[in-house]
Parts: sequence; structure tokens; C-alpha cells
Amino acid sequence: MRALQYRAVGAAPEVVEVETPVPGPGQVLLRVTAAGVCHSDQFIMDLPEDQYIYGLPLTLGHEGAGVVESWGDGVKGLTVGEPMLVYGPWGCGRCYTCAQGKENYCEVAAELEIRPPGLGAPGAMAEYLLIDDPRHLVPLGDLDPVASVSLTDAGLTPYHAIKQSLPTLVPGSTAVVIGVGGLGHVAIQILRTLTASTIIALDQSEPKLDLALEVGADQAFVPGEEAERQIRALTGGRGATAVFDFVGAPATTAFASQVVSVGGEIAIVGVGVGTVDVGFFSTPWDAAARAPYWGSRSELMEVVQLARAGKISVEIETFSLSDAPVAYERLRAGTIRGRAVIVPEQQEPGR
Repeated sequence: MRALQYRAVGAAPEVVEVETPVPGPGQVLLRVTAAGVCHSDQFIMDLPEDQYIYGLPLTLGHEGAGVVESWGDGVKGLTVGEPMLVYGPWGCGRCYTCAQGKENYCEVAAELEIRPPGLGAPGAMAEYLLIDDPRHLVPLGDLDPVASVSLTDAGLTPYHAIKQSLPTLVPGSTAVVIGVGGLGHVAIQILRTLTASTIIALDQSEPKLDLALEVGADQAFVPGEEAERQIRALTGGRGATAVFDFVGAPATTAFASQVVSVGGEIAIVGVGVGTVDVGFFSTPWDAAARAPYWGSRSELMEVVQLARAGKISVEIETFSLSDAPVAYERLRAGTIRGRAVIVPEQQEPGR
């Protein structure tokens, strides 16, 4: 089968021929119908050799959708051809957090060397994807896999971050979204659906600010001193109740610290090196900062229900598997509107 692999540190990913996996006991094989492109992929490919821990060659793609092709001994309840989304943050399935469906916070995944597809295990940017356990599959139903595949991260990750802040996002509150990319534009829709907050979006790109307004933001600004003044003016001087930073760069986390309100919350969602210093002289009284990661299995089911109800959708641009390297070039250049999705070409007989 064909797959997009990162094969050497510092090199561009390339499409290669690899062996088609065969499911062993307890495993499921999917024929891939779509795979999402994420900034996290670019982050790990930009790591220097002394920090790279994901193994080579690495088949990319931690957002995956496909149809059930076959399975190994011990798997029950599946049907060949059944459409599925892949829950990506695999855990052990046995520890306390995994028992709650929070495999994104598995207590022993690192110890047991359990890695997500595309982030250590072979990913979804291939014609077939091996799933370690059927519990990591969520039925897609009649949703379009190409339009829906990014719900597994670009939908789940902001949903998980926002859900934790819902008690504070009451009428009269203000939510600031920094970065209107693949995750940020979905976050705006989730905030619009689940809260009565005023939503302010920030991005350096004018087209992305336009997208923010299209999907439900009340205001959209280029970050900077003027944006900070605007946020203060719109909140009567209080600042933002919650700030969701989908960039995570030092400049954006510093901005979040400047605009958060007394008792407010900062969620650093973007995979970057920015940090927030919390203390008497660095943040407003009782302000809190956290770094949520991905989301739980039950939350992915909830995200799918929001999509099925027409409350959220992902802006996508599609690329064939052959053109997947171009998608990463566009991602680096910042010219993707929403999320890039890789769609494998029609498979040839015998592959």
C-alpha cells in the first residue's frame, strides 16, 4: 500500500510503498477514507534529532476515518464496510483515567510505549490503518468522512478545552480565541453553540479573521496593543473570562496573560513553547492557566453528535495522497483555510 512517511529528521515527508498491515488478535484493519493534516505533525517534523522520539520511518496522520476491512481473533460486533472515526489518543484501557474514557490522560501510556497513530504508531495517511483495539473506533454513521475526519482532533481538542470552562462562560462572559486555524475556527462554533459568551477572535491573517466572523465570532482583531484595548473596552475593563490559545507561542501566551480577567482562565491548546507565569505579580488575582490535551472517547462521541445536528462543521481543503506533501507545504506557509484533508486515491486491484 501507499503511505505518507516522515523518513529522516529534517526531511520533507514522502509517499512510499509499504506493506499492508494484517490485523492480529484484538486488532481492526480500516481502509482509510480520509486523514487530517495538523500543525502537530509539523511540530514533530521540526524537532531536532536530539529531541525527536517518534521513531522513523513514521507514517503520518493522527486524524483518521475509514471503513472496517477486517479484524483479528477476539473482535466482535463489527461489520465489514462500517464507517468509523478513529479516537487517536490511545491509552492502556485499564488505569483509572482510561476507565473513565480519558485515554488522553492515560497514566502509563509513556511507560508502556503506547503511542497515538501518526505520533509514534503508524498513522492514517495511508491506504490502510491498523487499529490496536476496537474501543478506539467511533461509528461515523451517515456523516461524510472527508468533511468529518478532523472532528477527531480539530473538533475534539477545542471541545475538551472549552467544556472545562463552561461553568465560567455564563451570559455576560467573554471568550477570546487566539488563532483561527484548524482548531480555532471549530472552537468558535463550539462556543457559539454551548455558551452565551461574547466571542472575540484574534489572528494575524485577514482571511482567517473573515473566517472567524463567518463561523460565529462577534469581533475579530489582529493581536497587539490595539486588540488589547478593544478587548478591555468591550468588557468594561474587566478582560476576558476565558482565553483559548490555539497557537501556544510565547507572544500569544503573553497576550493571553495580559487580557485575562480577575478569576479568569487561560487554556494553552496550541503545541508551542509559550508558557504562562501564574503569580501575584504576573497574572490577575485568582487567574488560572492549564494545558489541556486532546479529549476523551465520550467527548468525541459528543462532538460527532454536534456535527450530526449541524451545530459544527470543519472548513476543509482536500488533497490526494500523492499531493499530501503539498498540503504540508501549504500548512507551513499558513495558506490552508481551516483544515487540510488527505483523501487516498482509488486503490488499484491487488493493492
